Amino acid sequence: MSEDVKPTRKNLLRVKDRIKLSERGHNTLEQKRDGLIMEFMGILENAKGVREELSQAYIEAQNTMNMARAMEGDIAVRGAAEALKEHPEIDVESKNIMGVVVPQIKSNKVRKTIDQRGYGLLGTTARIDESADSYERLLDSTILAAEVEPGMRKLLTEIEITKRRVNALEFKVLPELYQIRKFIEQKLEEQEREEIFRLKKIKGKKGRESSGDT
Repeated sequence: MSEDVKPTRKNLLRVKDRIKLSERGHNTLEQKRDGLIMEFMGILENAKGVREELSQAYIEAQNTMNMARAMEGDIAVRGAAEALKEHPEIDVESKNIMGVVVPQIKSNKVRKTIDQRGYGLLGTTARIDESADSYERLLDSTILAAEVEPGMRKLLTEIEITKRRVNALEFKVLPELYQIRKFIEQKLEEQEREEIFRLKKIKGKKGRESSGDT
């Protein structure tokens, strides 16, 4: 590749400019990569807890529902569920983490009092209340998981892209530019030596001619 470049001072300046730009880009991408990895590790640690909570909440919701259906009957449980007047409100927004847009989910009216559930105190038992509580906790955990999991995937994808760019600059682009710079510098030095030798030769010839004339 270096042989395709003409060894001129103008090209040498161009290559040096490209090297500076590439080195600056390499440093910036390295900082971005390291920052993304730190963000990812923090979310990963949180995600482990979220998954455990979601799994536990699901088991608990199933158990309390089975208990309520066994003790109160399917009709009573279905009636309590249909009495719900205020449904959860979910708002999906986004936040920027070092150039990566990840979802941010805000929820409202997920956890409710007995009055807000609509079925009131009469005609229900603690079993139905416990089942409602557990399903509200399950919904809370599901919303949190829905925010964390996609964010992790997006960060991981961006980390891999940034790593490839860093490696391309570090192991391909910059070594090639360094090689071209070295090639041009060597050729220019050779040309300079040849020019000095040529001038000395001319000077020596003129000196001999001057001596012959005298």
